Amino acid sequence: MSDKLDLSSFEKKLEVRNIQMEDIDQILEMQKVCFPNMEPWKRKHLESHLTIFPEGQFCVEYDGKIIGSCSALIVNFDEYDDKHTWDDITDEGYITNHNPEGYNLYGIEVMVNPEFRGMKIGKRLYEARKDLARELNLKSIIIGGRIPNYHKYESELTPREYVEEVSSQNIHDPVLTFQIMNGFTVMRINPGYLPDDRQSLKYATLMEWNNIDYRAKSKRHFKTAYPVRITVIQYMMKNIDSFEEFAKQVEYYVDVAYDFGSDFAVFPEIFTTQLMSFLEEKVPSKSIRKLAEYTEDYIELFTKLAVSYNVNIIGGSHFVEEDDHIYNISYLFRRDGTIEKQYKIHVTPNERKWWGIQPGDTVKVFDTDCGKIAIQICYDIQFPELARYAVDQGANIIFVPFCTDDRQGYLRVRYCAQARAVENQVYTVIAGTVGNLTQVENMDIQYAQSGIFTPSDFEFARDGIVGECHPNIETVVVGDVDLEILRRQRKSGTVRQLRDRRRDLFEVKYNNLDTEVKPIKH
Repeated sequence: MSDKLDLSSFEKKLEVRNIQMEDIDQILEMQKVCFPNMEPWKRKHLESHLTIFPEGQFCVEYDGKIIGSCSALIVNFDEYDDKHTWDDITDEGYITNHNPEGYNLYGIEVMVNPEFRGMKIGKRLYEARKDLARELNLKSIIIGGRIPNYHKYESELTPREYVEEVSSQNIHDPVLTFQIMNGFTVMRINPGYLPDDRQSLKYATLMEWNNIDYRAKSKRHFKTAYPVRITVIQYMMKNIDSFEEFAKQVEYYVDVAYDFGSDFAVFPEIFTTQLMSFLEEKVPSKSIRKLAEYTEDYIELFTKLAVSYNVNIIGGSHFVEEDDHIYNISYLFRRDGTIEKQYKIHVTPNERKWWGIQPGDTVKVFDTDCGKIAIQICYDIQFPELARYAVDQGANIIFVPFCTDDRQGYLRVRYCAQARAVENQVYTVIAGTVGNLTQVENMDIQYAQSGIFTPSDFEFARDGIVGECHPNIETVVVGDVDLEILRRQRKSGTVRQLRDRRRDLFEVKYNNLDTEVKPIKH
């Protein structure tokens, strides 16, 4: 592989957005596939939704195609009878009863194209509703949920008994189980809710999700926190027999990150060298080029996992061949299907000697759905100028995939990451490899204790450590960092390193960067 890969050929853009008028035809066609035995929307219904309450109508677009959608309106639920029907709460589907001054978001429809199930499309739509409820300071979200598997148990169980069995996870219902897993609780069971819902025998579970950020007596929204959840994978390097075995191990950890509700999953530096355990090439410089042949497989795997599990992935780093040179590159795989990359800037003597790794010369800061981030691979975090540049460009989190073979090397990474967090008022995250690859030359010993670090001030963790793994075991650490606390501390903390820097006395000059440095004022 001699030419640079065109990353755009791997990208499949996934976006959650508000429905537009031009989406209606696709949604009507999708509904026929999702609910073939039920009366579908009419165009005038969806046009009414977009006219009356456009911000409450969401869809998921994947690679230019609508693959999921949901509809909602705002009501004062206390004004409706407990045994209301779908027609009552939606004004027969037109939502002309939408009340902008109401207290409850009422969800009236969710559908996902069956071809794309398993990609967490429904969860994304539910999260969009929750974000809207928080933004509008609504008290709760209420839904009338179908129980489509009930017809299989009607001779054995009453509707109440069926709901209890599903709630106890003794029976799986594709709708009710999903709603429970997304934080909704059952309020009651309504008969005759949807007359054409034969699978549910016309029953529906009235369910509610409560907005714990709701502020009574005010319709204003106060954003007091901006939590970002991070799962750091302390990855075990062990001999494997195939790329499929590697993929299985990687997917396990992405699934763990998803189960914890994480925004980011972080893998270590050059953990893909695990593939060298079955490549049967002992000469390090040659084995690296064989490893680089798996670059496309690696990118395809992580792109798929980021989208399918709805997690932004820092894909550790991987040796890539470009123009007959080998680079150490860390990729950002966003959960919307887009990809970015950061070259390692400072190459260690060991990398240069054994593998002939070439340095990159571009420092990047990336936009994500959780703010701006940077990636600095292992040795790079030991050069304070890079972190200063990243924070000047708006980075709130610096991810540091690393690979060290002894405690001294690990401590260099850790101490510098914590120093960067203090001096730049930024979060830093280090993820390292453990275990041994006894059959791979120059990759036989690993030492790591991965962690998540904060600046040092009263609103942060006492020791500046959100969480850390036990050293040298295969595990993860999960922690939340709060970008709102970071913003406040940069403006009014006990010390304010970013604001108090003596720019009149010293500055850092950056050469050979793609973009001119335009520092953000802190």
